[in-house]
Amino acid sequence: MPGHRGVDLATRAGATVRSAGGGTVLFAGMVAGRPVVSVSHPRGLRTTYEPVRPVVAAGDRVEPGDPIGILVAGHPGCAAGAGTCLHWGLRRGADYLDPLLLLGFGRVRLLPVVRPRRRAGREGCRPTGRTPRPGCRPARRAEANPAPATD
Repeated sequence: MPGHRGVDLATRAGATVRSAGGGTVLFAGMVAGRPVVSVSHPRGLRTTYEPVRPVVAAGDRVEPGDPIGILVAGHPGCAAGAGTCLHWGLRRGADYLDPLLLLGFGRVRLLPVVRPRRRAGREGCRPTGRTPRPGCRPARRAEANPAPATD
């Protein structure tokens, strides 16, 4: 499905972009009017970086931290006030993964593409762990002297 995959890292135009890991440059060029670099890594991983003016070419071998390009302004998803953003993506085959996992950060929760429908009734709304499932409200407990509802 279409949508934003990966993370946006705020920085400044002209910053050197470096490879997240060792591998081979798969692609370095323009995609839909934006400069992109894509690197193939062991275990079927592939990272992508945009908008990045490449300083490498397809087939080049890179090591972790090697410069692969220069960040240019123009990523349309960059938050207002953040300046320029590097869009960094990670895939294994056809599956999109969270690139922050490569840095040892925990799981990032992504927003759904479409808003979940509210279910009629309360079936399936029992909490899992400490938080209720999306779209479910916590059950109210009966009290001996209930206070009037304020919502």
